[in-house]
Amino acid sequence: MTLFLTSSPSGCPFEPSPCPALDRKNGLITRLRAAWPEEPPEGLYLAADPEAHGANDEACRFFAGCLADAGLPLDGLTPCDSRNADEIGQLLPRCNFLILGGGHVPTQNRFFSEIGLPALIQSYEGLILSISAGSMNAAQIVYAQPEEPGEATDPLYCRWMTGLGLTSVSIWPHYQFSKDKAVDGVPLMDIALADSKHRPFIGLPDGSYILCADGHETLYGEGWYFSNGRVSLINEEGEELPLW
Repeated sequence: MTLFLTSSPSGCPFEPSPCPALDRKNGLITRLRAAWPEEPPEGLYLAADPEAHGANDEACRFFAGCLADAGLPLDGLTPCDSRNADEIGQLLPRCNFLILGGGHVPTQNRFFSEIGLPALIQSYEGLILSISAGSMNAAQIVYAQPEEPGEATDPLYCRWMTGLGLTSVSIWPHYQFSKDKAVDGVPLMDIALADSKHRPFIGLPDGSYILCADGHETLYGEGWYFSNGRVSLINEEGEELPLW
């Protein structure tokens, strides 16, 4: 399995977005091309919201176009949501390219659990491009910052949950924007620093990504390490950092 953990592969804060092209920073396209199958792969887009059928169809059109424009053609990109979730056992084995889509992290986490993806994906050997929430849910332990009104003050909202187990890295995406935002009047940076006392995670700006392949995980581009209530810049734009 080759896994690209991105905040946003098009360099935009939310997906789909008005940026119809893959981000060229930090060698993303070059490394995707190096990992791309010789024949156009059949793709599967694993949605965050299984009921957002229109948005999921649009996301497939958007990303298929971005990939084609970058010289990375697909033999189709099928959305996996509530319309065909019961077919995941047949869909996954026939595809050799997956996109783990962006959206609301707990909603996607619940959907993945309901369709049995954490177990099914362990035998997958193809290429994965994960985006925002998809990158967060790819982790063994998912760090889910509050996003929607009420979540920051809800004592039952769980910021740590079990993910797909594809990487040991927990990320906080869209870091260049998220670090200055607040939910329910609570700064997300304050929440992040407090949460980092429990487990470390990486703040990943759009345009940066982590490549997981051949037993190695490498950060490309800017990244911020949160641990023990502190945050520090561990890698800069245009540079690479082996993580483990």
